[in-house]
Amino acid sequence: MILTPSSWIKTTFVAGLALTMLFPSVSVLPISSAYAAEAVAEQTLPAPSVPALPKVQVIATGGTIAGKSVDETSFQNYKAGTLLMEDMVKALPNKDQIADVSTFQFGNAGSGSYTMQQLYNLSLKVDEVLETQDGVVVTTGTDTMEEIAYFLDLTVRSPKPVIITGSMRPWTVIGSDAQANLYNAIKLAASGKTKYYGTVLMLNDEFHAARDVTKTNAYRTDTFETPKLGMLGYIDEKNIRVYRANARSLMSADKWATPFDLKKIADTSLAKVEIAYAYQDAGAGAITGFVMDGAKGIVTSGTGAGGVSKAMGDARTKAFKEQGVIFVATTRTGSGSNYTTGDGIIAGDSLNAAHARILLMLSLSFSSDFDTIKGWFNTYGSGQVEIPAK
Repeated sequence: MILTPSSWIKTTFVAGLALTMLFPSVSVLPISSAYAAEAVAEQTLPAPSVPALPKVQVIATGGTIAGKSVDETSFQNYKAGTLLMEDMVKALPNKDQIADVSTFQFGNAGSGSYTMQQLYNLSLKVDEVLETQDGVVVTTGTDTMEEIAYFLDLTVRSPKPVIITGSMRPWTVIGSDAQANLYNAIKLAASGKTKYYGTVLMLNDEFHAARDVTKTNAYRTDTFETPKLGMLGYIDEKNIRVYRANARSLMSADKWATPFDLKKIADTSLAKVEIAYAYQDAGAGAITGFVMDGAKGIVTSGTGAGGVSKAMGDARTKAFKEQGVIFVATTRTGSGSNYTTGDGIIAGDSLNAAHARILLMLSLSFSSDFDTIKGWFNTYGSGQVEIPAK
């Protein structure tokens, strides 16, 4: 270290002062009172404070991301939901540079194994954690990740970032996407950039709105897409770029939260809603069977712009008139809007059948009034962006 004349004098003074205190008879180099005061002040300055890192908790539910493969090259031969999130987070390098990370092991199973009642508890857990954390990452399997994400999107009360992630390859194989996805999900949650966006799905360096995203391939790491509309943004190392706003993010703070406050209902109150798939000359059996099984609502995944066969259509009309079953019409094509309405039928807009089922299930859990439910589909279920007046 090179000392400037000023710092040399100050250092000498401090050393001399210490020597004088120990040996009063020893004289030291005389120095002005101004230098003395400055030197003493420098010695007593508090250390500069380091900004606290954002607090992010990872809530783990299992899935491929926590999978253990037979060996390092078994990309499809593995047991999902094996590793513990605490150990996975410990293995992540440089996490202390982006967030103060904690973990909670909610479960360790495939995404399709969870019941709606368990998702009810997961949503409440997310809100509980967000009372003290700046963001939450939920890890799940990818099979039904889009449905879990949309359930959280519609029920979590806090506007703080909620990021759902997973992987297409288990943690223990070469070239796994698991570590990068977990790290980037934590980074995105810590950034705060998706506050008021609702739940956001992040995989493959891209993040998508829960309402719009869907799984498009059984094996590829770029499986999640938002058909036609595109992703919200992406992550390139330290760069987090948001290029699109979803409808939720543009709502005012007082209108942002949905009506679906799970604390107001029991987990056993979640309505039974099914999906009937349309195809050439489809019979009435699916709709009839669902009604007999106690379904309060049915989503039709229709051909083209949402069409169903005559047999399905007749069964739908009967179910509404005689049992009060409410229907939502969607298209099986993978993208595009649906505008089909009628007695007991609500247009699903651009929601796919899986997402429409989640919204209809929650709607029927809080109301049996057709017009009220239709209103919720036209507001909280709508993907249309409305720019606030300026």
